Amino acid sequence: MDDPPRARPLRPATPDDAPGHEARRPLAIPDRLDASLVLVRHGESDLIVQRRFQGRLETPLSEVGRRQAERVAARLARPHDPPALPVPDGRPIAIVHSPLTRAADTAAAIERALRDVMGDGVSPVAARPDERFAEIGQGDWEGRLSADITEHDGERLAAWRQRPTESWAPGGESLFEVRARVADGLAGLLDELAAAGEPGSLMTPQVGGYGDGPPRHPWTILVGHDGTFKVALLALFELPLERFWMWSSDLAGISIVEFRAGRPVIRAMNLTEHLAGLVDERGLKETEERSRSGAL
Repeated sequence: MDDPPRARPLRPATPDDAPGHEARRPLAIPDRLDASLVLVRHGESDLIVQRRFQGRLETPLSEVGRRQAERVAARLARPHDPPALPVPDGRPIAIVHSPLTRAADTAAAIERALRDVMGDGVSPVAARPDERFAEIGQGDWEGRLSADITEHDGERLAAWRQRPTESWAPGGESLFEVRARVADGLAGLLDELAAAGEPGSLMTPQVGGYGDGPPRHPWTILVGHDGTFKVALLALFELPLERFWMWSSDLAGISIVEFRAGRPVIRAMNLTEHLAGLVDERGLKETEERSRSGAL
């Protein structure tokens, strides 16, 4: 058996990890943008079942993962059926996804479900990949069991869990690098949404619950990964990367960010009602354990 890779010395993050300080620059949200961005994490993959770190490794959806993708797709195709999602009337203007297979296959299920609901004679919403939303690269940890990394690179793994801007997988991406590409991808999506709708105003009611019905503005579905979504939400709400672990997305979970005249508002976080009956108590426990491990 080959010796495990020798751990590289831990080092603090420096400005060199963020060329031009781009990772610290606020995300430019179009002025007076009224729109919704729906974040959908991919379904369970084979590597998740095996309890291995994924990162950018290709891995197909498991049988459970394919069923999760079908469930989340059905909910997004009829979003106002109970329990209703706080998304606009009409179809999304785009389905954008990470190019990794587990996200691409989940996006394809959403595309099919939307096409089935819209029927013939309506132009379909085609899913399109965007490399900027791929999962965080985890270098030498990719494909390895969580227990193996704990045994052979435990100090670095502990630092990743505790101080994610100061330590990351050897050969992997720093959060500064991830933030730069994710923010660039988000800027493109928001510009596209702004071009598809009308400018909004903060002089409209800002408190929900008054029965105003679904919002009337464009929306986009983004299918991706837990790590990428953590960084995306921090960028959208101008929070420091040190808060990386404050967000969590379950498999096939739905989160919704609405923009009100350029102000981002969380309308839903990590909804999973559509998965009821798919995951038993053992499966829920395994998901929670993986989340605590720091694996992506």
